[in-house]
Amino acid sequence: MRNTILLDNGWQFVKTAASASAAWETTGEAVTLPHTWNALDGQDGGNDYYRGLCWYRRKLDITEVADGQSLAELKKEKEIWLEFCGAAMTAEFYLNGEKRITHEGGYSTFRVNLTEYLQEENQLTVSVDNSENDRVYPQKADFTFYGGLYREVNLLIVPKAHFALGYAGGSGIKATPEVVGKDAKVTAEAWVEGVAETVTFVIGDLVQEAQIIDGHAEAVFTIENVHLWDGIDDPYLYTIKAEICQNDEDGDSITTKFGCRTIKFDPQEGFFLNGRSYPLRGVSRHQDRLGTGNVLTKEMQVEDLEIIREIGANTIRLAHYQHSQYFYDLCDAYGMILWTEIPYITQHMPNGRENTLSQMRELVVQNYNHPSIVCWGLSNEISASGGVTDDLMENHRLLNDLCHSLDATRPTTMAHVFMLETDSPLLEIPDIASYNLYFGWYLGELEQNNSFFDEYHATYPKRCIGFSEYGADANPAFHSSDPERGDYTEDYQCIYHEHIIRMIEERPYLWATHVWNMFDFAADGRDEGGKNGQNQKGLVTMDRRLKKDAFYLYKAYWSEESFVHLCGSRYVDRAEGVTEVKVYSNQPEVTLYVDGEPIETQKGNRVFCFAVPISGNHTVQALAGQCTDAMSIRKVEKPNQDYRFGTAGDLVNWFDKDDFKEGYFSIKDTLATLQSHPQAGAIMGAMMAQTSAGRGDVAESVKDNPNLIKMMGAMTLESMLKQVGDVVSQEQVMALNAALQQIPKL
Repeated sequence: MRNTILLDNGWQFVKTAASASAAWETTGEAVTLPHTWNALDGQDGGNDYYRGLCWYRRKLDITEVADGQSLAELKKEKEIWLEFCGAAMTAEFYLNGEKRITHEGGYSTFRVNLTEYLQEENQLTVSVDNSENDRVYPQKADFTFYGGLYREVNLLIVPKAHFALGYAGGSGIKATPEVVGKDAKVTAEAWVEGVAETVTFVIGDLVQEAQIIDGHAEAVFTIENVHLWDGIDDPYLYTIKAEICQNDEDGDSITTKFGCRTIKFDPQEGFFLNGRSYPLRGVSRHQDRLGTGNVLTKEMQVEDLEIIREIGANTIRLAHYQHSQYFYDLCDAYGMILWTEIPYITQHMPNGRENTLSQMRELVVQNYNHPSIVCWGLSNEISASGGVTDDLMENHRLLNDLCHSLDATRPTTMAHVFMLETDSPLLEIPDIASYNLYFGWYLGELEQNNSFFDEYHATYPKRCIGFSEYGADANPAFHSSDPERGDYTEDYQCIYHEHIIRMIEERPYLWATHVWNMFDFAADGRDEGGKNGQNQKGLVTMDRRLKKDAFYLYKAYWSEESFVHLCGSRYVDRAEGVTEVKVYSNQPEVTLYVDGEPIETQKGNRVFCFAVPISGNHTVQALAGQCTDAMSIRKVEKPNQDYRFGTAGDLVNWFDKDDFKEGYFSIKDTLATLQSHPQAGAIMGAMMAQTSAGRGDVAESVKDNPNLIKMMGAMTLESMLKQVGDVVSQEQVMALNAALQQIPKL
């Protein structure tokens, strides 16, 4: 039998050492695994979190694990492996000062066989490196690349003949179900290391023995009247067990769960599960949390899924890397449909091809048995920096072929950056496609999301297209009675998502849609929206304590749990005489009460808007069936400036009428117009460099993208300045306009 021993205690962390031996001579800090050295500095902004090579060390006395056996007896009967479930980003393992393995990729499992080299007393030393390089992904992306041994480290003691531990971090067992009518044919496969003759497979009452040929055993089962894995409605799982029996002694055994289901992607009608239309509507998830980084307990992961389930989502895009096996298991058990991908993102690196292939191989091999996964993501916004090159195209062809060779049951996909032209040959490589669009937030108008998909679908009616990212940043501290793009208010985030969710409802051909993001997450390069170091597009704050108003919009559309929610509970001080009170509910009728008196009952469709006169302190209550919600608001003389961020608002109100002379350039001109003039273009170049620097290294890397430049060219400078109000002050805007007003138009 195999024994798994968690090695969580007894470790020392050494931030700086020149070598493995030096790491043992340097004073360390006692830590418990999992651990990251970027839990705090990776979330505080400045793009200055520590990226480098650090060390972990631990002693291993063989008596800890030998169960009374001598070392010689243990080696004779067993093999001892060390398993790393996540070491970011490049790890090198040393046993007693000798390097035994190098692994490049921070999100997947890898193992090393210690048996031959173990002594009675041992030094385990691991270097982990998240520093910048040109070969290991990710290197450019809008999230923090935490370093550390941030998932479990296990010692595995297995019989000499055991299920394979040495290939791509896989479990050594694979189940491939094929549903035919009311039955399912399940092909069971296992890979064995060591000398053995047979493997016994067990599924419920079904038992088969299979010969091991060249380390591989296979059996085919028929499950009659199969119980389908049916998404969130009925996520039924089967268990398959594989055993190696040697001379009537207990040998190695492993189990895994699998599900029997059919999937189909239709370019006109979207996604089908088990033969029925099953629109995939959900969110994306980053794994990190405030204060802990990417170090998560099981309880934290359960909480994440419970929050996602609360809004009624049935799909999650696991961005932008392989997530914990525990989270995949949770999604299997609760029927969540998954898109999972490798961190091949933003910037193609010619020296990184082998790393993309190895990370993809590990992703597929380690996660093949999860019924929740329906597609493999090749890359994300990979053309954002550097465009589409021949080398990038070849890299994707190889990834696509690798996925198909490892898994013939699932399609490949990609998330394309919004400025990638839809006629790019890159879209033809994966089986299905998806776009990340931010019209109405970063640039353009909300309606452009509608027209983009309408034009794409009309031009390519035989292609499956999805909506892989969309969102708007919101800081719950900021509010406005007149919200607009770039103000970081909860109120604009609501307006944004109200438009998008209606757009999605009207386009059933979208095979999947994923809000960006379920939770705010760390992006240490960001300096915006009042929270440095965070991307605030989440429907929930990074600490999971506060659900923003837009969270309840999706709950109103997707959840069957009866509820009513008053928006704006954090917008207490209101200067307007008549204020809008917005209510989200999945109930057909809502009555609004002010100070205990009913003022109006509305029948509606999830979004209810009431005009409420205010004169002092008021208690507002919404009642929908048996559901109720309440909040307090008050009339104030002047807008509360604590609710306002940066220079958001009507910039022109700062100026006198004489500040806009006819025949001269101003902030009212488009970027293309300004950049076409040498003198105005030079002023614009300096301003663009300043705003890009405030948005982290991703903004810097994409600023020269020709399609992005083309899209931005149609925007007025005033419109763009509203979006970057935290980077350019009011005084700078006025000085910028004054300088442009000195330049006559030809």
